[in-house]
Amino acid sequence: MRLPTHADFDLVIFDWAGTMVDFGSRAPVAALLEAFSLQGVGISEAAARADMGMAKIEHVRALLARPEVDEAWCAAHGATAGDADVAAIMKDLEPLMRKAAAEASELIPGAAETAQALRNAGLRVASSTGYTREMMEAVITAAAAQGYAPEHLVCSGETPKGRPTPLMIYKACAELGVWPLSRVLKVDDAEAGVAEGRAAGCYTIGLAASGNGMGLSRDALMALPHDERERRLGRVAESMLNAGADLVIDSIADLLPVLAGEASPRAAKA
Repeated sequence: MRLPTHADFDLVIFDWAGTMVDFGSRAPVAALLEAFSLQGVGISEAAARADMGMAKIEHVRALLARPEVDEAWCAAHGATAGDADVAAIMKDLEPLMRKAAAEASELIPGAAETAQALRNAGLRVASSTGYTREMMEAVITAAAAQGYAPEHLVCSGETPKGRPTPLMIYKACAELGVWPLSRVLKVDDAEAGVAEGRAAGCYTIGLAASGNGMGLSRDALMALPHDERERRLGRVAESMLNAGADLVIDSIADLLPVLAGEASPRAAKA
């Protein structure tokens, strides 16, 4: 199987949390757990991560639809959550997410260098996120100060539907004047974002180590025994392939070596 090179693409669209910032995609999980706790309902980290990458309001609805969360909500509130409850959770979640995102805005190693190298090679660099524009304000500023400033950003709520539909990618391509979609590379750490790239017809690369599937800080990941770390990375890579990824690499730092043919991906579609 021939692996892609820089010459195969005109545009790269990066996700944010777990892809370019916030190794382990910890911020949205912490905010979701606290928002539900404020409503008297405990949710697990696994539940919070299950639909990561979706617009946050849709993520909340997906959480409330999970049987174990619905049971906990009914025990606390006496009935299944409705639209008013979703609104109440979002009222708490918005400031929590802004705070958590701002505190977790350190670039993942290799992010700034990769984006600049792609630009130097003649590619355009855009981004999309399940965060709202308000949630992203501090993240954008912090990322720019560290050397990463994509030329375009699509946020949650700026298209009729979010991930896993392809509409955020369509919006970016339309506004940047880039086509065909086969010359767009989507890089994401969450299954919903990988499915989005696949639905749009982009070449799609999933991340196994730095994002939602692994869910660990870089230090915690490296502290795992080698065999355990490799087992977990293999499991995440398989889930990325099942979601529609063409290739899976560990983190953004591995993208340039793979595109240059200097390294192999962790996994590739058969």
